Amino acid sequence: MQDQGTQAGNNTPSTPFDVELRPLSIGAPLQWLALGWHDFKRAPAIGLFYGACFMAMGWALLGVFEHAPAYTLALSAGFLLMGPFMCLGLYKVSQQLERGERPSLMRSLMAWDTRTATLGIFGFVLLVLEMLWGRASLIIFAVSFDGMPNFTLATLLDPENLSFLAVYTAVGGVFAGLIFAVSVVSIPMILDRQTDAITAGLTSFRLVLSQPGVMILWGALLTLLVVLALLPGFAGLLLIGPITGHATWHAYRTAVVPEPPEHQPS
Repeated sequence: MQDQGTQAGNNTPSTPFDVELRPLSIGAPLQWLALGWHDFKRAPAIGLFYGACFMAMGWALLGVFEHAPAYTLALSAGFLLMGPFMCLGLYKVSQQLERGERPSLMRSLMAWDTRTATLGIFGFVLLVLEMLWGRASLIIFAVSFDGMPNFTLATLLDPENLSFLAVYTAVGGVFAGLIFAVSVVSIPMILDRQTDAITAGLTSFRLVLSQPGVMILWGALLTLLVVLALLPGFAGLLLIGPITGHATWHAYRTAVVPEPPEHQPS
């Protein structure tokens, strides 16, 4: 029994720091987007379904904004929290395409079912970060405006509020960067292999720290695409949402060395 355990330990990572990462070229993010577009074209109906879900989230956020703009800006970080989990189905579709299988909407919707506990733990960590960001954003509002103001987006962007916007953007950037670092490849990794939430999160964090140039470029591209997708009434999310979701799967597959075949889940 001891020999078998030793042998298994030699074939699988014993700690989160033993997961092997590949070096990435600076052009890798563009390749991931191209692969994401290719996957979208192979399963457009499923992709549009998830894109419509992202668009509906945006509309719901706008509806809330009309009554509580401060809370809406805090909740907008929920895109960072919900995005990776809503893309779980897209990761499943890319995995099916990679295996030569016919993608299924139902299987993509149930992708969480085999890894419920691990995804739940990871989701709780992201939820805590979301709650901290929400609280921090409300504090910034209260301090900057001596209370919670009632204003429109136009007044928020008034030049007199540049100091508020600078602080709000800086603090939001810290939380966004942290969420990006721990989730950029962790959820595809949880879907793809028998790993725990800590190992997946630390592997993602290691990837960002070890190859910051490539990953900063990837994060900047994602941010730019999502911002552009938001401008035409969130309609751009119909395409950008699924394409970036598929692309994230390919980012994981490119960056993280696969497990030995005997340890891969069926």
